[in-house]
Amino acid sequence: MPRDKVILDGMEFYGYHGVQKAEHELGQPFIVDLELGLDLAPAGRSDDLRQAVNYVEVYNTVREIVQKGRFLLLEALAEAIASAVLRDFPVEELMVRVKKPHVPIPGRICFAAVEIKRQNEVKA
Repeated sequence: MPRDKVILDGMEFYGYHGVQKAEHELGQPFIVDLELGLDLAPAGRSDDLRQAVNYVEVYNTVREIVQKGRFLLLEALAEAIASAVLRDFPVEELMVRVKKPHVPIPGRICFAAVEIKRQNEVKA
C-alpha cells in the first residue's frame, strides 16, 4: 500500500447477511475496518478537503452497503465495499476487514472475519 493511509476502524452497522435463514430474518451487527491507501501530501499541504478523501462520505457509502445490501458471504460483502470505495473515491489501494461478532456456531468465538486488499488499477 502507499505509505499514507486514511483509517476508519470499528464502523458498526446492523445488517442481514449470512447463510442461515435466521440471519436474514433477524439480522445482526457487522463491524467494518478500512485502510485507504493514497498520497495525503496534497491535502496536508493545502489543508483543502477537495484534496483529501472525505471519510464521512466513505462511512456513508459503507453504511449503505451493509445496511441495505443482502449477502450470503462476508467475502461478497467485503468485495462490494471495496468496489464501491475504489470506484467513488480517490483511493489507490485499500484493505477491507468485515467482522461478524455473532457467528452461528456451537461454540465460543469473538468474531469471524474476512480481510481483503484491492488496488485501483486506474488510480494506482
